[in-house]
Amino acid sequence: MLSGRTGEIDIAPVLMQNIRVQGIIVGSREMFEAMNRALEQNRIRPVVDRIFTLEETQQAFGLMAQGGHFGKICIRMD
Repeated sequence: MLSGRTGEIDIAPVLMQNIRVQGIIVGSREMFEAMNRALEQNRIRPVVDRIFTLEETQQAFGLMAQGGHFGKICIRMD
């Protein structure tokens, strides 16, 4: 919702059951900013299991599928 409520989508893959669309509500921008302030004030840092490069994206998904990770799986975008 941060980027807006409308957008173009090709519904053919949905109708052909090649993809599934599922909405995920994560809260408002205000809630996101409040969470970030609380994290900063309390010096809370996320636990990161592993950081992948963009080229290693498939490996990152593989690790997630295995379910043996502890913490976040990150993909560096630079």
